[in-house]
Amino acid sequence: MKEGSLEAPTRHPVDWQSDDFWDKASLDQELERVFDICHGCRRCVSLCDSFPTLFDLVDESSTLEVDGVDKADYRKVVDQCYLCDLCYITKCPYVPPHDWNVDFPHLMLRAKAVAFRENGAKLRDRLLTSTDRLFSTTTIPLVDVTVNAVNRSPTMRKMLDKVAQIHPEAPIPRVNSNTLKKRSAPLIKPIEPTALGETTGKLALYATCYGNYSSPEIGVDFIKVFQHNDLQIELVPKELCCGMPKLELGDLDSVDKLKCANIPILARLVDEGYDLTAPIPSCVLMYKQELPLLYPDDDDVQKVKEAFYDPFEYLWLRHKQGALKTKFPKALGAIAYQVACHQRVQNIGLKTRDVLELVQETEVNAIERCSGHDGTYAVKTETHDRAVKIARPVVRKVDQQGPDHFISDCPMAASHIANLSDHIDQADHPMTLLRIAYGL
Repeated sequence: MKEGSLEAPTRHPVDWQSDDFWDKASLDQELERVFDICHGCRRCVSLCDSFPTLFDLVDESSTLEVDGVDKADYRKVVDQCYLCDLCYITKCPYVPPHDWNVDFPHLMLRAKAVAFRENGAKLRDRLLTSTDRLFSTTTIPLVDVTVNAVNRSPTMRKMLDKVAQIHPEAPIPRVNSNTLKKRSAPLIKPIEPTALGETTGKLALYATCYGNYSSPEIGVDFIKVFQHNDLQIELVPKELCCGMPKLELGDLDSVDKLKCANIPILARLVDEGYDLTAPIPSCVLMYKQELPLLYPDDDDVQKVKEAFYDPFEYLWLRHKQGALKTKFPKALGAIAYQVACHQRVQNIGLKTRDVLELVQETEVNAIERCSGHDGTYAVKTETHDRAVKIARPVVRKVDQQGPDHFISDCPMAASHIANLSDHIDQADHPMTLLRIAYGL
């Protein structure tokens, strides 16, 4: 048996439909095994709070080993994991094909799923992860204005904290009745697609619940930039949430329902010659990794996986074929760029940085540290302070750089960091800066 591993990590499917997956005794046995390996290594202590929580439990136990930790306290470790996947991809030397077969994130997913099936979840957590229902309700005309006003009121935010344990200082996404679906119709024009390399030149934008209801202007930037580069782009005609929020909650039954609603539509688009992309890295990762591992034998899921691209990965592939326009009327200057975790773990490299640095007089300083946001982790009262602690190294680097622009591919991570920064007044999506550079 080798100590550590120099081989590329591989991922085994999540056997969530087996009886053993849901067996509590089997789960506790596997948690103890993996926790003991983590305790002996401790390379991941600088990532999320799962690892400091685990190591504190061990160090404060009577045996100073994992066998001295009460199994009821395992849940404390699980609750701090938000499935960023960084430990698996960037730190752990014992991932498959190593014989120890450590997959910490998917073990945490299993523990979350078992706990959810046994005990359910708080009403707040069910609502926050029901993004389609939440956004569609709050983006009714006039309702959206009221909701945004309430979310800006310190008094109302304190009341929301008392009633729902949503931290009063956490930035909450604004809502917009003028959705991307409404805005896109007059913008989209027919373009004859040109296939180059592995790209078809014909793209379907999976707007996501966040991109459709909360930040529709980002989707508009996507349409303008891609059409400027002679790419045919259209919105996915009908979609629901990708399921990542429910996955992080451990609600696999809801993930299954969302998969059954989305995959047939996306697979049909692939059959019609479309490539797929989305403005949020978590949604891209859901279709490129998580659903394929949950449904390894579903041909449509695998088909969608092969057709899904990170947006800047797609633009870079076109650039390699000489098809990306590189005349930019406007320079962008110094850019601080927080690389979203769910983009880092796609193993595509820093394609956002590479594309933006094609713009003259533009320098992109990448910060490969977690923002600590995770959709709901930074919003909930009980974990907000931990999320702030995780974000501090990123905030410090951004403030030290004093850039002209601050960006992240994840709008929620970007707003979280900007909210904590002494220097940044606003955060932008990288596609917005690219649109500005093109003068569109």
